[in-house]
Formats: sequence, structure tokens, C-alpha cells
Amino acid sequence: MITGELKNKIDGLWDIFAAGGIVNPLTVIEQITYLMFIRDLDDSDNLRAKESAMLGLPYKSVFADEVTIGDRKIDGKQLKWSVFCDFPAGRMYSVIQEWVFPFIKDLHGDKNSAYSKYMGDALFMIPTPLLLSKVVDALNEIYRMMNQAQISDMRGDIYEYMTSKLNANGLAGAFRTPRHIIRMMVELMDPKADDVICDPACGTSGFLVAAGEYLKEHRKEEIFFDKIKKDHYMNHMFHGYDMDHTMLRIGAMNMMTHGINNPFIEYRDSLSDQNPDKDKYSLILANPPFKGSLDADIVSTDLLKVCKTKKTELLFLALFLRMLRVGGRCACIVPDGVLFGSSTAHKAIRKALIEENRLEAVISMPSGVFKPYAGVSTGILIFTKTGHGGTDKVWFYDMQADGFSLDDKRSPVAENDIPDIIARFRNLAGEADRKRTEKSFFVPKDEIVGNDYDLSINKYKKTEYKPVEYPPTSEILAELRKLEGEIKTNMDELEGMLK
Repeated sequence: MITGELKNKIDGLWDIFAAGGIVNPLTVIEQITYLMFIRDLDDSDNLRAKESAMLGLPYKSVFADEVTIGDRKIDGKQLKWSVFCDFPAGRMYSVIQEWVFPFIKDLHGDKNSAYSKYMGDALFMIPTPLLLSKVVDALNEIYRMMNQAQISDMRGDIYEYMTSKLNANGLAGAFRTPRHIIRMMVELMDPKADDVICDPACGTSGFLVAAGEYLKEHRKEEIFFDKIKKDHYMNHMFHGYDMDHTMLRIGAMNMMTHGINNPFIEYRDSLSDQNPDKDKYSLILANPPFKGSLDADIVSTDLLKVCKTKKTELLFLALFLRMLRVGGRCACIVPDGVLFGSSTAHKAIRKALIEENRLEAVISMPSGVFKPYAGVSTGILIFTKTGHGGTDKVWFYDMQADGFSLDDKRSPVAENDIPDIIARFRNLAGEADRKRTEKSFFVPKDEIVGNDYDLSINKYKKTEYKPVEYPPTSEILAELRKLEGEIKTNMDELEGMLK
């Protein structure tokens, strides 16, 4: 959540690029991203060295010894941000252009990795040493403020805020997911060390990064002291697809910065026939784009069999069911219309979730959650692919607060339902006796079926009305006469003072 002074600093960084002649927002984002990655690489390398020392594991710094760049051998330490940022502008420019940038492009030894694939065509486009010096100074100040705030995933929020400027410039932007909502969804799903995780509309890989960080925090020993599980974590666990090369590049760098060496990040239209994935993943975390309608000719015929529609939000749900293996779980964000839409396609996908699989939870979120970027009302669906049913009752939660004000400012507030949502979802056995007037409650499957598979919480939630007693009409009129007399007296006094 970028607000206040930090937002102003990022806007100021944007202005520095504009003053230097770089006005294309996509170019600005790319150049800032490269420099943030270079800075993060230094920080993460230092952190991983400390962690390895604490765990007694061997670790070789990417900046260790001499580094070969072209036909030259360079002292690796000169490529560290903390070293070259103190150089004079001219020398710093030469180091970044001639050494650091080629170094990060060839950083990953596997030429078929996601990182190498999307960094191959990366270009350093800052034209002058003076502009670079100003940008580096501005980024140092932004990082100082981030560290002061002690929010570890604020880089993702910065990416989100920068990509929001694409919308302001008439370009196709991403539908950004607030980091605290991502974290909530990851905690609800509680990833395991053997999961195979996918986000078919990954953007900057926010869900995948959050899942990786959760596993580091909760299953560190299980994963990192087991050679097979560590290899799975580094090379086979994380899969992400997107149709925006800039987002893929950011996503690959984001994953690598967070210590995941070789995620499978690929350019792919997930809804088309070019996506062959079927019965593959054990966990899907996603906030797919809600673009409206697609050309039916480019949509995979497998998905149209589940629900014949052009609406992306419905097609993605059909896709998740296809991509999950039996027993696989999904937590995804959907617009409210998916929950109560009356079209044949809307009913068909809800019926598939309830009758053919196990729908576990519907979490209704307030419309302000996605402000200032969007005011759309959304919900979170949590389900397990069974292929043969299993839904007997569905847990509903009416989220009314997420720890931030629900206006465009999104200022921190005390009210926050997220800890309660997580605690209650992890103990659904204790929810059986909750009343429909409370924030969370169960609804039996038969009742949902009887309502055309409507999943809108308002269909089932009951409002508790408290009787209000008003005084007799005669007393109200008497009070009004009294107030009228006081107003007349005051007006007479005011008029007398003006004579």
C-alpha cells in the first residue's frame, strides 16, 4: 500500500525520468525494475550469506572472486550496489553500463530458465551519468523509507503503484492484488513442502513470492535440510503464466530476489489452446484479470464445455478446475457477479464447483479493498477439486474491514477481520453453531441449490433488527415549537445588534 511520503518519492523518481527525456511509462518501469533488482541482489546476497552461516550451510556469493564479463575479468565486489553507488557519476555510469548490466543478464547459468529467457532482451536505456546519479540517489532514499517502515514485501506494492501509471497513460494495466490480501489467501491455504503451485495470471508473481516466503517461514527445516525437497522448492514448485513480457521479467526477477532460483515463469495465454496443463497442480492462487469478453475462437474448447461464455472470470474458474489434480486446492478472487450472476454460464460454473467438486468457503470482501486502483466488489472462493462432489455445506464470511480505510487514501485503521478469518477457517468445526446474523456461518448445500447456486452472502445473511421506540408525536411537535422559539429569539437579538 503506497501512500503519503513514499508515494511522493516514487512520483518524484518518475519526474526525474521525465526531466531526463524518458517519458514512456513502460520504459520507466523497466529501468526502475532493473535498478531495483540490482539493489535487491546485493541485499539478498548478504541476507542469504548470513542465513547460510546461521544454518551451517555452504554458500557462495554471486559477487565472490572474479567475474568474467565478455573477455574481461572483474572483481565481483565492484558490481555490488553498496560499492558502486558511492562512485562519481561518470564512473558509476560506466560500471553499470559496461559491467553490472551484462552481469545481471547472464546471471543465471541455465539459458532456458525464466530469468535468462526474459532478461535476454533487456536494455539499459538511461542516457546520461547525471540522470543515473539522480535515479540512484532517489532509489536509495526510497529504500531507506522502506526499511524504516519494516514492511518486507513493499517492493511488490511499489511495482503495483508503478504499473497503475500504465492505466493513467492509456495502456493495459494489471488488476493489482493488495499484499495483505495475498498473504491472507496464502495463510488460508497453508502451502506444503510438496505442493506444486501455479498462478495462471501471475503478473509480478506476488502470489508465488508470498507462498515461497510462507514456506520459508513455516517449513524451513523440512525443505532446506532435505536435498530433494529443496530441489523441488527451487526448480519445480512454482509456475506462473502471463501475457505481458514486462510483468514476466519483473516476476522472474522478483522470484530470484526472494531466493527461488528457477521458477517456471512463461509467456502464455492461459485460456487458449496453447495452455495444455491438465490435472497438474496441487495448489492454485490467483486473481485473474476481469477484462470482460474474449473472442470465443481463441478460448480452449475444454473450457467452453464447462461453461459456454466469453467472460474471462468464468473461464478462469473452469481453467482452475482443469489445471488442478484431484485433491488440489484453489483460492481465487472473483468479481461479485460470479457469485450471483443469473446467466446460464454463471450458474453452470457455480454448479460445477458445488456438485462436481467441494466448495469450502466464500469470503465476501468490501469494495474498497482494491482502492485507489479499482472500486470493484469481490469475493474469495476456496475449493478442492474432487471430480465427484463432496460439498455438503459452505462457509461464508462477511469481511467488513481489512486493516485499512476503504477510501482512496487506504490509511491504516484498527478494524481488521483478516486475523479472525484465518483463525475461524482453520477451526471450521467451531463454526457449526454460528448464527446467520454473525460475520461467519455455514449454509447447507441444499439451500444453495434451491437458490439457483447463488453464492452471494446477502442471500443468506440475516439482519438483526432492534426495535426503536420514539416519543409521541405531540412531544416531538412541542420540541420543534421550542426550538423554533429559540431560533426566533436569537434572530431578534442578532437583528438588534445590527441596528
